[in-house]
Amino acid sequence: MKRIQVVAGVIYGDKNHYPNQILISRRPDYLHQGGLWEFPGGKIEHNEAPQQGLTRELEEELSIRVTHAEPLMKIHHDYADKKVSLDIWSVTAFEGEARGMEGQEIAWVPVEQLRNYDFPEANRAILENILG
Repeated sequence: MKRIQVVAGVIYGDKNHYPNQILISRRPDYLHQGGLWEFPGGKIEHNEAPQQGLTRELEEELSIRVTHAEPLMKIHHDYADKKVSLDIWSVTAFEGEARGMEGQEIAWVPVEQLRNYDFPEANRAILENILG
């Protein structure tokens, strides 16, 4: 089974808009892990660097332009039906107002409330990293 290369952003609100909050989005029901919340991102294209993929995906999905991002962690996770490698970035600055460009629900969530949302198994390590 081929491993799917994915990039995702832990997107932090700034002190003026959504302080101490992180942006999450709900996966459409028809997708793998549909209905669960996730950190926005998507598949990396062939010959695309992870940061390029992050920037492209967040522009496509949320209509924001990343201006500052740093690597946060890498995760390899095997589901019963697919294998994924996630390249996770901390996004601390961006331009634009985030909105669900692909019809997905989005939410700014206070960091301490992230545990109240259902995430795919592969995202659990990200939550532990953020929440300590």
